[in-house]
Amino acid sequence: MIDKMKINFQKRNIDMLWFDSFDEIKKYLLEQIPNNATVGIGNSRTLKSLGITEALVSKGNVVYNKELGATPDEIKELKRKSILVDFYISSANAISVDGRIVNIDHSGNRVAAITYGPEKVYIVVGKNKISATCDEAVRRARNTAAPMNAKRAGYNPPCVLAGHCVDCLSPERVCNIISIIEGQHIKGRLALLIANEDAGF
Repeated sequence: MIDKMKINFQKRNIDMLWFDSFDEIKKYLLEQIPNNATVGIGNSRTLKSLGITEALVSKGNVVYNKELGATPDEIKELKRKSILVDFYISSANAISVDGRIVNIDHSGNRVAAITYGPEKVYIVVGKNKISATCDEAVRRARNTAAPMNAKRAGYNPPCVLAGHCVDCLSPERVCNIISIIEGQHIKGRLALLIANEDAGF
């Protein structure tokens, strides 16, 4: 399956690397990102458990992560600045064996940065995010990731109680923007890093 995925992502101009652990991914990222580079971080349970923000700050990088903001205005500004950086690191709600990357966003800053802006983008996921097809990846993002992320963020749309998407129009809806990365036109810009471990939603 790993070899099949690599071929499918390669056809779409997306690099895919397989690691035994998240510790190996963290080491790889710290080696790849120069000390003088600016780095944006997409809010993610996976990346928080990785501790990549703290490691990059300790290394001397300028890091834009909304979790470093103390007020709503600071958070908004950090989200804006994270779009125009040298490197951007995010996770994904699901990936598919056939070569797609699926994300559902509340405000859209994460999918915006993945799509355009940063010179280099790394998507970090665990093997639990792998789905067989794009349709299954979207279902996973809607029905597994979105309700759990809503609860984590302190929102209470109907999916939190139902445990799956009900296609609501709640003001607390978190699945406002769905992004499916089908390919990348700039060779080497987008890399998918997969750990042989489970993490995140």
